[in-house]
Amino acid sequence: MDKKLNIWSYRLMKRKRRRMKKVLLYIIAASAVWDVSSPVERQYHVIYDPKNWTEAQTYCRETYTDLVTVDSLDVVNILNTKADVSQMGTTKDAWIGLSFDTVTWKWSLSDEDFYSQTPLQNSANFRNWYSGEPNSIWYYEECGLMYDNGKWNDAPCEWTYKPICSETSGTNVTFVFIDQLMTWLDAQMYCREHHTDLASIRSLAENEKIRTLKPAGLYVWFGLYKDAWKWSDGPLFIYQHWKYAPSGRLKKCAAADFGSSGFWTDWQCDQKKAFICHHDPVPFSKHSVKVKLVKDSSLDLNDPAALQNVMMKLDQKLKEQGVTADIKLSWKKQRDGNVFFKDEEDQK
Repeated sequence: MDKKLNIWSYRLMKRKRRRMKKVLLYIIAASAVWDVSSPVERQYHVIYDPKNWTEAQTYCRETYTDLVTVDSLDVVNILNTKADVSQMGTTKDAWIGLSFDTVTWKWSLSDEDFYSQTPLQNSANFRNWYSGEPNSIWYYEECGLMYDNGKWNDAPCEWTYKPICSETSGTNVTFVFIDQLMTWLDAQMYCREHHTDLASIRSLAENEKIRTLKPAGLYVWFGLYKDAWKWSDGPLFIYQHWKYAPSGRLKKCAAADFGSSGFWTDWQCDQKKAFICHHDPVPFSKHSVKVKLVKDSSLDLNDPAALQNVMMKLDQKLKEQGVTADIKLSWKKQRDGNVFFKDEEDQK
């Protein structure tokens, strides 16, 4: 299937610790042949050779993709059909890719990107909780919700509210109200795709900007979430299937108990158990597309932030052109380590 990318433009916003000028780049790409086939579903592999949690994680990453992420009841049901308890130990369980770190509230926009070079003191630590909040169970993942009066509450991330996105430029930020109900995770993805991120709040003044921006009477999502248990391959821990309340102290690794319908239990990580890996096959061929920038700019195109922005726009353009398969883009570096270089004909 031939896909031709027409001339298009995008605007790079200021990102990370360095300031980047807004610039309009016109990108011309040659036609490319994409070998598109039906997506291959995630595969699951139960390994009965007992290992501790760290050894199991290493094995899965080297042999497949990672220790399994169990993010829905559908995955629980699949694993229940695959697990053979007769090959497991007396506990009839297997490690999954869930482990405990610390209970902390974090911003969706990472600290290093959190309105860099801010003049405000302790901005990342600003909180405006309603009296008695947060009050969720410590091992439940919750997300930040703003009440109508501007005070905060912790709420289940799968609930649906309208979000507030941020649009950042160096230390400056503007906030954007999105008039659409979403879960917190969907709101995060939306804000990252169309703006900068879910709104992170540095001060009472910024909190007041959001309160007055949203329509009266509404509760809205913003970019705070509680982080405690983590999946090995990175997704935010939302779905829960605990058999009983985990301790999070000495027992910091999770296993699925297949003697009890796959419910999760917490164990000391040095215990030897069977384990489950998942594998994400790549069913597509690898192809190269030459990208030519045909407008002068003072922007350093080899800056990682600039490269990331170009890649995001290329991915978006492919989707607009009808490529619906899972495509992973990467840059090919030249011998000098750079991605972009000046064309000799353009320098004449």
